[in-house]
Amino acid sequence: MRNLILALFGSLASGFLASASLAEQIDNTQTLPDAKPGECYAKVITPPVFETKTEEVVLQEASERVEAVEAEYESTEQAVVVKEASELLEVTDAVFETETENLEIRAAETGWTSELNGQRIPVDSGTLELVAKSGIELEKAEAGSCFVEYFTDTQYTTETEEVLVKEAYEVITVVPPEYEEVEERILIKEASKEVVDVPAVYRTETESVLVEPARSAWREGCGIVEKVDNSTGETMCLVTIPARYETLTKTVLDKPATTETVTVPAVYETIMVQKLVNPAAEQREQIPAEYTTVSKRIKSAEPTFFWLAKGTDAADNANPTGREICLTESPAEFATINREVVASAANVKAEAVPATFESVEVQRLVKPATERRIVIPARTKSVVSQQQVEPSKLEWRKVLCEINMTPKTITAIQLALQREGYNPGPVDGIIGRTTMEAMEQFQVDQGIDRRGLTYEALQLLKVEP
Repeated sequence: MRNLILALFGSLASGFLASASLAEQIDNTQTLPDAKPGECYAKVITPPVFETKTEEVVLQEASERVEAVEAEYESTEQAVVVKEASELLEVTDAVFETETENLEIRAAETGWTSELNGQRIPVDSGTLELVAKSGIELEKAEAGSCFVEYFTDTQYTTETEEVLVKEAYEVITVVPPEYEEVEERILIKEASKEVVDVPAVYRTETESVLVEPARSAWREGCGIVEKVDNSTGETMCLVTIPARYETLTKTVLDKPATTETVTVPAVYETIMVQKLVNPAAEQREQIPAEYTTVSKRIKSAEPTFFWLAKGTDAADNANPTGREICLTESPAEFATINREVVASAANVKAEAVPATFESVEVQRLVKPATERRIVIPARTKSVVSQQQVEPSKLEWRKVLCEINMTPKTITAIQLALQREGYNPGPVDGIIGRTTMEAMEQFQVDQGIDRRGLTYEALQLLKVEP
């Protein structure tokens, strides 16, 4: 209970703190209002605005009580396996017998060989390609076949040829140019223009110059006619100050300074010059080339190599190189092996052994254990508090004062009150007791604020201040 009371006080305290945070005053008078000349403003304090708020505070939260419901069981007979079913296994050993086999340890093979220092050596693939290029089909050769290599010498022929001894060329002779003397008029100095200055012309003028423009200015303590609640006593009125002028005598330009352009003629001189009559020229003479005849030996055929089957006659210009290849055959080699093989494999004979059961009494679950929940409602209390919704404000308010309350305006108010059926006294442009009583009665009838001659009342009377 103590904790619930503390929680209630904490909630109320947080509400008061929130209200206190809103209690700060807002100052909207840091800058002067945007006014027109002849308007007056007073600095007014507007009180804060509060609202009543009712809040439900939880004294005890809702909860629930849980009651356990036990499970229900029943007794029953059940057959239980005491010993599981199994098998008896009987093993029969494997029976072996001996077999004899001739195993090939080296296969029969044929290959191309040649003789070197009384020994047979294998022939490389490059040699076999050269033999095949001679038109011999090696894949059709039989074991014991042999082939011999032959070659023919290089063939030459003699030819004659014209050889250049000295190239063709040309001889060039120069013919000098020809001139003649003539008179010629040349430009010494080009024609030009000179610029001459013409001074400016001035005159005297009189002008009225603005020294200080008309402006609006704020003036304090201008006399308030309108009653203002919560006023600070500080009033500001916007008044018009006329412009100020000064007469000046000044010298102004009548005709600006300028220039005039004067032409200066060109200057010429006559001199003797040499004119080209015939330019320099050249004469060319062609000298033919010189040749001689020479004999040279030219290769007509490259040496050739080819293969023939052994015992075949070759051409007369063919000579054997001494190289010979033969297709030789090596027989296969065998080894005798004795081994034991399985005549009858080992096996296993299985005999089934049945399971053993025993009857026992067991408790079988009929209904599982459960729980029952009972809801306990929450306990609350209504708390009423005042909360600030709008803080106090300090602001400028437009009011009537001596500057904007002219006799003309007061006369218009008295005439408007007469038009509406009220007695403002004599229409003399002076605010008297009778005029103020008529204005107050008009404000009561209209249901508006009674604070003297207010702007709201003037608007209803259709009077411009």
